[in-house]
Amino acid sequence: MLRAPTGEKRLDILEWLKNPAAHFPPPKRGDLVEDGVTADAVAVKLGVSREVAERHLDLLADIGLLRTRRIRRRTHYRRDEMRIAEVARMFEKGW
Repeated sequence: MLRAPTGEKRLDILEWLKNPAAHFPPPKRGDLVEDGVTADAVAVKLGVSREVAERHLDLLADIGLLRTRRIRRRTHYRRDEMRIAEVARMFEKGW
């Protein structure tokens, strides 16, 4: 899934979310590190529509690599470091 052509975009998203303050402008509400970033911010960075960005983000959230948080009408996404480490260990063991 992460190696498919669109998987590169997902890997980029995961990389950007390691340090969201370095890759995204500060939000009007919330905190980039604590709350995460919106699909709109990711869409701008990727150069795609919000809907496409949401599909990438929702897939990463569905498999547990991202956590979501609703702030007003927007969903914010941030990395789930524990789950990412768990998946990395699985791949190291040859899964």
